[in-house]
Amino acid sequence: MSSAKRPGTQGPGSHVADSHDLIRVHGARENNLKDVSIDLPKRRLTVFTGVSGSGKSSLVFNTVAAESQRLINETYSAFVQGFMPTLARPEVDVLEGLTTAIIVDQQRMGADPRSTVGTATDVNAMLRILFSRLGKPHIGPPSAYSFNTASVRASGAITVERGNKKAVKATFQRTGGMCTHCEGRGTVSDIDLTQLYDDSKSLSEGAFTIPGWKSDSQWTVQVYAQSGFVDPDKPIRRYTKKELHDFLYGEPVKVKVNGVNLTYEGLIPKIQKSFLSKDKEAMQPHIRAFVERAVTFTTCPECEGTRLSEGARSSKIKKISIADACAMEIRDLAQWVRDLDEPSVAPLLTALRDTLDSFVEIGLGYLSLDRPAGTLSGGEAQRVKMIRHLGSSLTDTTYVFDEPTVGLHPHDIQRMNDLLLRLRDKGNTVLVVEHKPEAIAIADHVVDLGPGAGAAGGTVCFEGTVEELRAADTVTGRHLDDRAVLKESVRKPTGALEIRGASTHNLQDVDVDVPLGVLCVVTGVAGSGKSSLIHGSVPAGADVVSVDQSPIKGSRRSNPATYTGLLDPIRKAFAKANDVKPALFSANSEGACPTCNGAGVIYTDLAMMAGVATPCEDCEGKRFQPAVLEYRFGGRDISEVLAMSVDAAEEFFGAGEAHTPAAHKILQRLSDVGLGYLTLGQPLTTLSGGERQRLKLATHMSEKGGVYVLDEPTTGLHLADVEQLLGLLDRLVDAGKSVIVIEHHQAVMAHADWIIDLGPGAGHDGGRIVFEGTPADLVADRSTLTGEHLASYVGA
Repeated sequence: MSSAKRPGTQGPGSHVADSHDLIRVHGARENNLKDVSIDLPKRRLTVFTGVSGSGKSSLVFNTVAAESQRLINETYSAFVQGFMPTLARPEVDVLEGLTTAIIVDQQRMGADPRSTVGTATDVNAMLRILFSRLGKPHIGPPSAYSFNTASVRASGAITVERGNKKAVKATFQRTGGMCTHCEGRGTVSDIDLTQLYDDSKSLSEGAFTIPGWKSDSQWTVQVYAQSGFVDPDKPIRRYTKKELHDFLYGEPVKVKVNGVNLTYEGLIPKIQKSFLSKDKEAMQPHIRAFVERAVTFTTCPECEGTRLSEGARSSKIKKISIADACAMEIRDLAQWVRDLDEPSVAPLLTALRDTLDSFVEIGLGYLSLDRPAGTLSGGEAQRVKMIRHLGSSLTDTTYVFDEPTVGLHPHDIQRMNDLLLRLRDKGNTVLVVEHKPEAIAIADHVVDLGPGAGAAGGTVCFEGTVEELRAADTVTGRHLDDRAVLKESVRKPTGALEIRGASTHNLQDVDVDVPLGVLCVVTGVAGSGKSSLIHGSVPAGADVVSVDQSPIKGSRRSNPATYTGLLDPIRKAFAKANDVKPALFSANSEGACPTCNGAGVIYTDLAMMAGVATPCEDCEGKRFQPAVLEYRFGGRDISEVLAMSVDAAEEFFGAGEAHTPAAHKILQRLSDVGLGYLTLGQPLTTLSGGERQRLKLATHMSEKGGVYVLDEPTTGLHLADVEQLLGLLDRLVDAGKSVIVIEHHQAVMAHADWIIDLGPGAGHDGGRIVFEGTPADLVADRSTLTGEHLASYVGA
């Protein structure tokens, strides 16, 4: 047998180990996948395409990558698995040839206000060690340079249990680098009391204006009203000095409310713990709006925003403190580290240089290490996660990317392509979910899913090379070479939004007039200052509707009907038709099946093994009590309505006996943004990134505003869907709205009435207006990077 020969005595490729060169997927049924079977080549770059919601993520992330991670977790002991996330086996018959999967997704990074680019990438840890070894004066170990570590001192008697027990006196000291004034946050908060309560009312009259604090039932309010510290029937403005102090700043103390022991503490510390300790970006929109109204954050006067104590800032290497190093742009910091020559820390300097160079190479040299991680865009967060893999010596692993070109200017996409090819050339399997033609073009193998989205997708329409895809009659194949054309005539502005002296982040005293009443596109390389200009200068007032890239928060109980507010008019219509309470028609309220609590499935926790979800036998997964399903509206029960698609529901509520104008209006908006195929009761957790973005856009379209600010609305959109988005933007402008779009997609640029281009580079090389005018002028001018790429895109 050939396999018994010694290595080196056989023909090339004949060893049995070399036969495992495919990842075989058979019978995949995750989410909307319809029994998909496919062979993926290893050590090649495979791109997965298809319209948003066609099943790309279900196949790549929820099947291949999820099973790889689950199998790796199973190699650990039960004790260790108890500390790891529990993963269920994907719905698939056979998965063979898997290798270790490294997932680089677009999940936003640390919502913790203490998390920065430096702490998230371990660069801060290396810098702390460097300063603890070379910093002058020497102030202590690495913890002395950490803004997350407080200084601690303690002394007293401790009992040592060794032989004869005896009490000994001990002292303990730990030097931390945290600024004591702001506790390492870099900002201090000032609370506007008028936003917390109406001082002309008493607590029993509903004085609190904090979201969710209702006087009659809310426990938190009852604690204040029945604490005995204040008179609940006296208006707050008439409190004595002592009452007002206890009300605002009282120390935590146990009180009895309706026979229950609860903790009472002053309103200010309560607000600080409830709202200010959380990241604003992670809050629900109405809570975030309250915090922005009630709280002003100012730079800490003691540490000047560096988060560090005076001692940590006093220790320097070549006149640079760790605070100075973290505030530098990473490309400048890389040069500073390169100039350090100290043999005693040579291995540390080498590791630090390599990591910082990776930042520059990946196009993030404009960031600084003290940038809060929560402020990174989805694309930036994904590229930061890539940093740790670029210099890795691992081979034969599977790298899984979710639209790595998101947030990248056409100029930067080539650099990203080079990195993906480099990972492949090291002998790795690279799987990429992508929509951009420039990124699809470098694929060795393309898998196109579809033909449609949701229930109309979930099958493999095509697999082969890029050239074969161009000739294939699939949605992606037909649209791959689509090019938007420049408009023959552009709209004339009806006014202008004047921005003067904008200097947020890297903006260099920018003066610009943003035209109103037209489609205005703001472009520029990543990090050039686009978001700083628009989000920092356009006030989020009553007339401005801002749709940013923040993720939708939603549990498996949330669905399009609950998120958009569609369920409210539907519940009321059912209640009115049957003369019962609306709460009966909510699976999260009185109408819920008592067995599964309205979830539709019973979850069984199996400790370190994956939990099992089985359909509820009593309601058969319908989530409602049998009695509720007896009530009908327009000939259907509530579970049948939630099982409808948006398009079917739009027709159902649009006319006839089920005519409900309020519901029909919301369904029209969902259809306008291309979500007609979604079912009303589909859990939000099963939606793709592009679907969530459009769901958010549909919800914001209901707001009354004259100016719409959209931040990269093409994220997660297929080439065919971009056309529909352009039609939607046109309809908004034609309806008298002003639309300002921050965007990199050339089709949106070509379709614009006016373009504002920032640059010329990123970070301190950007922050200036390099072009203002029509797309045709930009193409003719070609004086900027954007102009060059747009000209080649439209074939000028």
